[in-house]
Amino acid sequence: MKQEQFVTRYQHEWRQFEDWLQFRGESNDKQRGTATADLPGDETIPQRYRRLCQQLALARRRGYSPQLVERLQELMQRGHNLLYRTPRPRWQRAVQFLFADFPQVVRSQAGAMWVAFALFTVPLVGIFVLLQYKPDLIHMLLDARQIAQREQMYDPAADHLGRDSGTDWAMFGHYIMNNISIGLRTFASGLLAGVGTILVLVFNGITIGAVAGHLQQAGFGEQFWRFVVGHAPFELTGIVIAGGAGLQLGLRLLAPGRKRRIDALVEGGVIGARLCLGVAFMLLVAAFIEAFWSSIASVPMWGKLTVSGVLWTLVLVWLWRGGRGGAHAH
Repeated sequence: MKQEQFVTRYQHEWRQFEDWLQFRGESNDKQRGTATADLPGDETIPQRYRRLCQQLALARRRGYSPQLVERLQELMQRGHNLLYRTPRPRWQRAVQFLFADFPQVVRSQAGAMWVAFALFTVPLVGIFVLLQYKPDLIHMLLDARQIAQREQMYDPAADHLGRDSGTDWAMFGHYIMNNISIGLRTFASGLLAGVGTILVLVFNGITIGAVAGHLQQAGFGEQFWRFVVGHAPFELTGIVIAGGAGLQLGLRLLAPGRKRRIDALVEGGVIGARLCLGVAFMLLVAAFIEAFWSSIASVPMWGKLTVSGVLWTLVLVWLWRGGRGGAHAH
């Protein structure tokens, strides 16, 4: 076989293998964003690596050009380094995932994330503003019991903000279950061709906007904001990311591209699972803040806003910069 025929036959395999190397271990952020569309599945990589070794041996035996042999040798070496490197301790892999891999995966799905952001925030802000001018509309969004309960929770005379009773640890457990169930539901609903995720995002946006809008208009605003601003950076951002994970899953179901639908769905599930793992961490942090910081009534408004500003900055910088500058993803 002539070298030109050899290259034509296997060039696509080599490109796919190189894309996988960049995505799993070697990429900068820009490369990751362009390499996700046509990646081979992880389960096929050992077989592809063995084929690459055989192709390198053939190229050497047939006397193909040094440039081709060098290229295959480089791919083989990079594959060996990634597949057979010494595993790091679990805590190091966890830190690597949270501070590098997770932000990179979020950015690689930027389109879905921005759509989820719009589906969640537009209803939230819209309902909030509308209730400042049409306060009676709250009765179309919440029943009388829900309204009374929210007003009681943010009564200025209460010892704790945002809840009626319960120890900090008991509420911590409650918030964990509630937050993570919302996150998982938002993601899993993407299996309904993305429609489920859209409905969950819009519903949560309307509900949060209705509660915030009513309390602000009814004179409970300061108590409400003092409670929510602390855990909002992690909780609201986590919901949006879970929504983006669900939307990308639904998109792969509707438009698998050149892949089989089942393969595209599996790929979307893997990406979604990685995103949901990071979201679970964010919602765990949000639950901790909500239980042990948000409910403290003695901290003044300026203190709550200062902490919130710091946390928003940390979350946004983490998602924007995490994994850049040579961090490797797995």
